[in-house]
Amino acid sequence: MSLQTPPRLLELAGQSLLEKEAMVISALKELPVELFPPLFMEAFTRRRSETLKAMVQAWPFPRLPLGSLMKTPQLEILKAVLDGLDGLLSQNIHSRRWKLQVLDLRNVDQNFWSVWSGATVCSPKAMSRRKPVEDCPGRGRQQPLKVFIDLHLKERTLDEFFIFLFLWAKLRKGLLHICCKNLKIFAMSIKNIRKALKLVDLDCIQEVEVNYTWTLSTLARFAPYLGQMRNLHKFALSHIYVSPYISPEKKEEFVAQFTSKFLKLDHLQKLDMDSVPFLEGHLDQLLR
Repeated sequence: MSLQTPPRLLELAGQSLLEKEAMVISALKELPVELFPPLFMEAFTRRRSETLKAMVQAWPFPRLPLGSLMKTPQLEILKAVLDGLDGLLSQNIHSRRWKLQVLDLRNVDQNFWSVWSGATVCSPKAMSRRKPVEDCPGRGRQQPLKVFIDLHLKERTLDEFFIFLFLWAKLRKGLLHICCKNLKIFAMSIKNIRKALKLVDLDCIQEVEVNYTWTLSTLARFAPYLGQMRNLHKFALSHIYVSPYISPEKKEEFVAQFTSKFLKLDHLQKLDMDSVPFLEGHLDQLLR
C-alpha cells in the first residue's frame, strides 16, 4: 500500500474554482499572482477553453511557456490561447493588466511549471523575475507581442497545428511577430519546405539542421533561403547525394549557388558537415 501526497492548498483552491468556470473568469482581475500558474495548469488538464482564453488576457507574467506544458502540439489548446491573444490585440493600447509579451510554444523551461506546482523548491517571486524576457534577433523585435516556435519538419507536409498558427498570424500582420530560432529538417519535400519557410521570418533563425538525404540540386534550391538567415549561428548538413550523371558544369553551378550564400552569414559560429562529397576541392569557396 502506498501513501499519496495530499493535494496542496493552491491545487485544491484551483480545482474548486474550476468547478464554477464563470466565477473564475469574473474573478481573474482580483486573483493573486500565485494562483495563476496552478490554475492555468488545472484548466489545461481539464481542457477548459474559456478559462484558458480569459487567463491569457489576464496573465500576470511577461512570458507564457505553453510549449513546455503541452509537450506535443495540441490544436484545441492553441485555439483557446490564440483567442485570448485576440482579446489583447483588439485593444488599441496596452491595458494596465496586459503583462504578456511572449507566448513560447517551444518545449523549454519546464522549471517554470514545476516551481509553481510545488515540485521544485524555489521562491515563486524569485522565479517570476529570474531572467529577462527573451528577445527576437530578427526584425520582429519591435512588436509588442511575440510567439516563439521551433520548426521541426518531419512529415510530408506541415501539420495542422502550425498551419493554423501561421494563418492566424498572417491575418494579424503588424500586430505580433512569430519568431523561429531553430529549424530542423528531417523529412519533407523541398517544395513543401519552401512553402513552410515563406511563413517565417528567416532573419530570426539561428540554428539549422538538415538531417535528410538531399540531392545537390535540392541543396541548391534551398540555398536562397539559407542566404536570408543573416543571424544564423549554427548550420549542420549531412548526406548530400551527387548523381554520377550530373555534368561538371552543372555541378559547379550548384556548388556555387550553395557556397556563395555563406558570404552573407556574418554571425555563423559553428559549421557541422557530414557526407558532403561535393565540397571536395571547394572548401575555399565555403570558408573565404
